[in-house]
Amino acid sequence: MSKGRAEAAAGAPGILLKYLQEQNRPYSAQDVFGNLQREHGLGKAAVVKALEQLAQQGKIKEKVYGKQKIYFADQDQFAMVSDADLQGLDAKIVALTAKVQSLQQSCRHMEAELKELTSALTTPEMQKEIQELKKECAGYRERLKNIKAATNHVTPEEKERVYSERQKYCKEWRKRKRMASVRGGLIHLSPCPRRKSG
Repeated sequence: MSKGRAEAAAGAPGILLKYLQEQNRPYSAQDVFGNLQREHGLGKAAVVKALEQLAQQGKIKEKVYGKQKIYFADQDQFAMVSDADLQGLDAKIVALTAKVQSLQQSCRHMEAELKELTSALTTPEMQKEIQELKKECAGYRERLKNIKAATNHVTPEEKERVYSERQKYCKEWRKRKRMASVRGGLIHLSPCPRRKSG
């Protein structure tokens, strides 16, 4: 056994007594070992030995359930609690429960706000986005300026005249195609181009 383990085993009864009194609930030797192993570095054999020693001294109580032993603090050492004290504790529990619920709701609200803030753009990202949008707007303005400055615009009247002429020529083309098809001739006419929408 290492020196540190030996020192921990020597102080085990005091540590276990204090732990059982503070917790004031029943534990098996395995539970006590699991709960205190990391904090105090006690071995299982040392825990079992210390619990049995405390039980023999009458400092804690021991109950046997089948093969398992349960250890708990002697309840005679604690003062009796009156009904008024119990009611006061119940009221305190209700108040603390309400406070916990309020804090949880506030926490949920803050978490939602945090999620919203973390998903939003940061100030440098926002400035970069603004610069890119300004460049894009400048490009569109330049393009619009070039379009307005162009001299080869087609007026709506001229556009309508061209479309109506096209319609007239297509109508003539269809007539001639029908005549050529009816006579069974070998004349091949190119199809009339369709009007593009827009």
